[in-house]
Amino acid sequence: MTVSIRDYQITYDITFFTDQIHTLVTNTPSLVDQWITETQQLLHQNPTIVGLDVEWRPNDRYTKNRIATLQLCIDHRCLIFQLIHSPFIPQSLVEFLLSKNFVFVGVEIGNDVEKLVEDYGLSVRNTVDLRNLAAEKLGIRKNAGLKNLAKEVLGKEINKPEIVTRSEWDNQWLTSDQVQYACLDAFVSSEIGRRLNSSSSSSSSASASASSSASASASSSASALLRLLLRRLRLLLRLLLLLLLLLLLLLLLLED
Repeated sequence: MTVSIRDYQITYDITFFTDQIHTLVTNTPSLVDQWITETQQLLHQNPTIVGLDVEWRPNDRYTKNRIATLQLCIDHRCLIFQLIHSPFIPQSLVEFLLSKNFVFVGVEIGNDVEKLVEDYGLSVRNTVDLRNLAAEKLGIRKNAGLKNLAKEVLGKEINKPEIVTRSEWDNQWLTSDQVQYACLDAFVSSEIGRRLNSSSSSSSSASASASSSASASASSSASALLRLLLRRLRLLLRLLLLLLLLLLLLLLLLED
């Protein structure tokens, strides 16, 4: 795999074989606004395929960590948004993820979308799991990972070192290895989606796949939101029960 990276503080040029990916790493909402605006101005196709991926610090026995970064890649423009360090989520991102003009692709993207809802209340409208699309178009097994799909569909090797996969993604300053890893996951996903789309007999087939998955995506997001609300309701009920017990104890003490 041929990869190189040039660092421009919060912007990077990452070269993957012959492709150069312009990448923004930020936790600043206004820069996310700017990236979305500039990217949309360059688009000439609807629906547009967007590579989507997320990263977070690995969970342990006692802690379930929130998503640290959200990666979005369109063509050769990539955004790595450090959600965990952002003061708020910009409305432009909310609307971007819910737009009917975009199809978000990734490996096991349903799990990522569900966690986005649970951790930040962020929903994604149209999603396509690349494993299912590759199985449908090329007969590739449905449990193939991103490395296998990159090799089978693009004919390219992508490295996914375990030490980077399980690194501290919630650090405020990501390492160059983390930036490269996060960028390539989203970029390769978008390239696989584009390649599979172009292999269709007509461009409408990808739209049909997206439309059929949209209801499943919305259902998954709604289900995740419902589970989140139920967990919070259970927590509230426990707190109320604890308050009642404390009140009863106080009354007993006053009677004595």
